[in-house]
Amino acid sequence: MTYDRTLTRVETYFDKTATRTWERLTSDAPVSRIRETVRRGRDEMRAHLLSRLPTDLRGARILDAGCGAGQLTAELAAHGADVVAIDISPSLVDIARQRLPIDLAGRVTFQTGDMLSESLGHFDHVVAMDSLIYYVRTDIARALTALNSRTSGSVLFTVAPRTPLLMAMWRMGQLFPKADRSPVMVPHAPATLSRALGDTAKLTTLERVSSGFYISQAMEVRT
Repeated sequence: MTYDRTLTRVETYFDKTATRTWERLTSDAPVSRIRETVRRGRDEMRAHLLSRLPTDLRGARILDAGCGAGQLTAELAAHGADVVAIDISPSLVDIARQRLPIDLAGRVTFQTGDMLSESLGHFDHVVAMDSLIYYVRTDIARALTALNSRTSGSVLFTVAPRTPLLMAMWRMGQLFPKADRSPVMVPHAPATLSRALGDTAKLTTLERVSSGFYISQAMEVRT
């Protein structure tokens, strides 16, 4: 299956090839100018996704789908949510667990594995920031349908938008050392994703963030 093959590539990249890179990028450590633009863009997108959720999340069960190094996880927990933070990379989950403030530990359950696993249960909201950007349209539609079926509120997610600028930047990125390359992003247009979902859910286009080498489109799915 395409989804499983992509999942394996993503796991290999984040758990074996680029763990230290992402650990540094998601910290306050100095980084290159290019990576600084990515850091700023991710900070802006994270803030936007949080703004789409209630300010007071006490009593809400939220899935941080593809939690990475745990920045969003910590913010959700700080707003009172009970968070299930899952990522395919054990190394990144370990970083997220170590970084979580001790006073928030009781609000977060960390897991390693597939964010689509039915064993995770049901949620009030799901946030999948930059964790679906490597998948083709049919796989994204299947993932969103699965997550939405177990979510009473919103499923917030991001995709790589199909823009000439993004594609030009991605080609330039291929000039980087091989060890610094991520799995290939698959750009998508909102209209094609909406058609792929069909009548199973309502898709809403939200904010687009463009910061240097970080270009990401926020979207929301509700039943």
